[in-house]
Amino acid sequence: MKAMIIRKYGGPEVFEVAEVDKPEPIPGHVVLKVAASSINPLETKIRSGLAAAIGPQLPAILNADVSGEIVAVGEAAGQWKVGDQVFGCTGGVGNLQGALAEFMLADANLIAKKPTCIDHYTAALFPLVTITAWEGIMEKSLAKPGEKLLIHGAAGGVGHIAVQLAKQQGAIVYGTVLNQEQADVAKAFGADHVIFSNTESVENYVEKYTDGRGFDAIFDPVGGNNLTNSFKAAKLKGVICTTNARATLDIGPMHAKSLTLHALLMTVPMLFNIERERHGRILDHISNLIEQGKLRIKRDKQQFTFEEITKAHEYLEAGKAIGKISLVNSFNPLS
Repeated sequence: MKAMIIRKYGGPEVFEVAEVDKPEPIPGHVVLKVAASSINPLETKIRSGLAAAIGPQLPAILNADVSGEIVAVGEAAGQWKVGDQVFGCTGGVGNLQGALAEFMLADANLIAKKPTCIDHYTAALFPLVTITAWEGIMEKSLAKPGEKLLIHGAAGGVGHIAVQLAKQQGAIVYGTVLNQEQADVAKAFGADHVIFSNTESVENYVEKYTDGRGFDAIFDPVGGNNLTNSFKAAKLKGVICTTNARATLDIGPMHAKSLTLHALLMTVPMLFNIERERHGRILDHISNLIEQGKLRIKRDKQQFTFEEITKAHEYLEAGKAIGKISLVNSFNPLS
């Protein structure tokens, strides 16, 4: 089968078309005919070598998100059968093949039935960002009725999903953004208030929106050095959850406020083969919310084919994307 692979780490130009072996079904797994994928910052970090430690062994096929059709089923693969239309976050890390290929071997626990109300190209946008937001907002109980929740990067891939989940739980949602276009996105997906974090200090917006008390909880998918802002913005004994704790920081302010910090790495089930069925259950919940019209995703105006993956990485890294970028399998498209 054809696939896009990388043989070395580097810039977007390292991708190339290659002929690789088509996967065969093994116990507990299914083989998917890939219809679509989408691009996440995770893929750019693996490709560049920044997150090489969690990437597949070179030469590697990247991309975690997938939507497609089951064409073969291994033993002990649960309820799945040939012809099922499914989606999931199933590979591109550890020893798991990614989605940038005609076919993909997927753990049966990591997939769910694709919502019937959307096409594969839309379904493939959801898994990674939505599972991440679900783990933070729902599993860590960040959003409680009437409480003030601050979401950094509220217009981002994870952020705008988190906004929707938090509103469904009854939280009052405050979202940080960098410009008016992002503000419009955050508001469109349910944020009660937007904060221009590049022009307004943490001290100012904490005073403005919480009377200096601090936010009850903070979801920080930006993380890194931004965690310092989260420490400042949280109330005494508040809760912070981040998807990026890769930073060297003074945690004295965290101790002084007796804060709780959760660090999320949603790829752990894929990397270490633990609790994979939990991701399948989350995707089932997500599918139901999509079917009910309760969960939407911002799709970028640009769409690329697998063979245009270099252009897709250049586009994302140039900061041009507003929404998730769809990647279409041009090798062997679903009819």
